[in-house]
Amino acid sequence: MDDALLDKLGILADAAKYDASCASSGAKRRTGGPDGIGSTTGAGICHAYTPDGRCVSLLKILLTNYCLFDCAYCINRRSSNVRRARFSVDEVVRLTLGFYKRNCIEGLFLSSGIIRSPDHTMEQLMLVARTLRRDHGFAGYIHLKTIPEASPWLIEQAGLWADRLSINLELASDRSLKEFAPEKDGGAIKAVMGQVGERILEAKEEKRRFSPAGQSTQMIVGADASTDLSVLETSDTLYRRYGLRRVYYSAFSPIPEASSALPAKPPPLQRENRLYQADWLLRHYGFTVEEIAAGGEGGMLDLGIDPKLAWALKNRERFPVDVNSADREMLLRVPGLGARAVDRIVEARRHTSLRLEDVARLSSGLKRARAFLIAADHHPGGLTDRADLRQRLVPPPRQLSLF
Repeated sequence: MDDALLDKLGILADAAKYDASCASSGAKRRTGGPDGIGSTTGAGICHAYTPDGRCVSLLKILLTNYCLFDCAYCINRRSSNVRRARFSVDEVVRLTLGFYKRNCIEGLFLSSGIIRSPDHTMEQLMLVARTLRRDHGFAGYIHLKTIPEASPWLIEQAGLWADRLSINLELASDRSLKEFAPEKDGGAIKAVMGQVGERILEAKEEKRRFSPAGQSTQMIVGADASTDLSVLETSDTLYRRYGLRRVYYSAFSPIPEASSALPAKPPPLQRENRLYQADWLLRHYGFTVEEIAAGGEGGMLDLGIDPKLAWALKNRERFPVDVNSADREMLLRVPGLGARAVDRIVEARRHTSLRLEDVARLSSGLKRARAFLIAADHHPGGLTDRADLRQRLVPPPRQLSLF
């Protein structure tokens, strides 16, 4: 790799680090065959941990960090004083194949600033994916960022070659988007999400290929005054209306020479973590946005405890529940019990009356769950209603002594 290309790679890989919306979960298992190159599995990549614990990787870069837009929260905005670089289509293709052949990556995540025009930028992104697939038989994972202002035809072409498409909503509030990113249009972004969602459904029905791993988006947390309730309401709408596979949350990171309207300090990283936990409850545990938000105060999640425990502590009249008779929906609300553990419990109790030691074998979260459960040989008594239950379940962190 020559020095000029290496220099570009350093700039454009660093510029891509702020985008959190990259994972390949949902991509079908695929191999390149005898004349192709690469492969993908159903597990996630992008320097992420898969559900089975593996750490996998991809080449995560921008095509360019030049941009016509001047979004206040973005390090690559038009007015930002940063080093700029731009890859050609051929350079991205060569980098991807080169890193793959050296066993450094399993796929490509490609985004870009807006150059010349949205159509030109989207065409360049699409050409990278098409060249890799058609000219080189590359069967690894490809995630393309879509440009909402680009023509629908170009976006549809991108979906033919990519495993996943994503379009970042950026902020939960249309008002905030207008304030901090005046060139962007929240309505146009959602219209493209709808277009992509329709094509994904059509492709599944017709058994043809179009963005088989679905579509995702990202929201920045802490750049504006949006509450966690507002963020989760937006996520819920996106999941229900557009069938998004994932919404990613990225804690705002202050940038040099930023607008005075932006906060000078980042939000607590725990806020991002709690939003991911709340998102999981929303998608997999049957919670509503209102129920999750009620566990905190003033529309903000409780940073000290996870949102499921926060809800349980504020709804103690619903507990304890009998592990041998409660329905699955209620067991999913027990702190410490995950969805897999609940399914194992439901299956096991068909054959025997479960004791506390049986629950311990089926779930690793018994320490937290026992205050909310009844088993054949266990009743929490007054533990569920104790005023200090939170402190018992989540003791405050100990301060380490230097001596």
